[in-house]
Amino acid sequence: MEELSIDEQVTKKISDAPIYVTRPNLPPLERLYPSLEAIWEKKILTNNGSFHQSFERELARYLEVKHVNLFANATLALIVGLEALRISGEVITTPYSFVATTHALQWNGITPVFCDIDDRTFNIDPDKIEALITPRTSAVMPVHVYGRPCEVDKIQAIADKYGLKVIYDAAHAFAVRIKDKNLFLQGDISVLSFHGTKLFTTFEGGAIITKDEKLKRRIDFLKNFGFADEVTVVGPGINGKMNEFQAALGLLSLEYVKHEIEGREVAANLYQHLLGGVNGITTFAPPEDISYNYAHFPILIDGGEFGRSRDQVYEELKRHSVFGRRYFYPLISDMPTYRNLPSARKENLPVASKIAERVLCLPMYGALEPREVEFVCDCILNMPTRR
Repeated sequence: MEELSIDEQVTKKISDAPIYVTRPNLPPLERLYPSLEAIWEKKILTNNGSFHQSFERELARYLEVKHVNLFANATLALIVGLEALRISGEVITTPYSFVATTHALQWNGITPVFCDIDDRTFNIDPDKIEALITPRTSAVMPVHVYGRPCEVDKIQAIADKYGLKVIYDAAHAFAVRIKDKNLFLQGDISVLSFHGTKLFTTFEGGAIITKDEKLKRRIDFLKNFGFADEVTVVGPGINGKMNEFQAALGLLSLEYVKHEIEGREVAANLYQHLLGGVNGITTFAPPEDISYNYAHFPILIDGGEFGRSRDQVYEELKRHSVFGRRYFYPLISDMPTYRNLPSARKENLPVASKIAERVLCLPMYGALEPREVEFVCDCILNMPTRR
């Protein structure tokens, strides 16, 4: 049998091992043991325990904000945030997001109104918001897609003109910093996600960032069944509290965020080098004037120019045990739950519809090896031509 070279052996090993779209960034297990021992000793598992308090304080310091409300997950945070702001009627939002963004509106009895997106950023297009405002509109809920900031100044100007609230879904934007402003202090609230697929994770988890101390207190009441004290319920609350294990993991994981982002940046630069300029494939450099987190690495595939469609590339990668994600496809507005809304018609959302048919997010995480990135790109560039 012909002996394989070292490079061929490494390539074979990589090709045999699945490469997923992401991998959780977990701290060394042995460093978590002391925290677990402390939880076992105190027997306090939830209800604003010591780890919860420490994590909330340290997270606020890390994000350079004053007020943080921790949650069991980001979907609950969105639901409670909307209730805390007393949002009702209609909310203008994007169809290009994870479905939880719109589900949170439905859970609050709010009608989503879908606005098309910008073809450069994939974020809600602020130039198309005003035309969708009606007497029933109470808020705008944009998403910082892939961690790329929305045009916050334009959105706020529209909100101020019409007296609307602004709720930012910042699930992808952890650790993103804009040079001249704090991204998480834009609008009325920002909601973060610490899900296992995010670059910063507490297994599940989320948070609301707000500038208003009174609003923080109201949110804290609502996420704990509405209790203001032992006998007083101030509103229709829910159980959205983060537990002590999540908080302990989050507190420790803050120490590893910088290393995770640095690893992602190396992988993103290599993807850019190998795929940038390829006919039919569009890549995206980090936005200027921000410290980016490299949450995702999306590409757009023009089947006519590249010779293979997005779905053909997606299936070819799976054949080599590389699992990208068509993120976001289908559009929320195309899902059975929402497609009968007037704003969900495809003719109203031409940019979002086009992007959703072409986008593919490639594997991206801090531990992704350069040879793995090269293997992914080889699978794309050397796949068989369309039959």
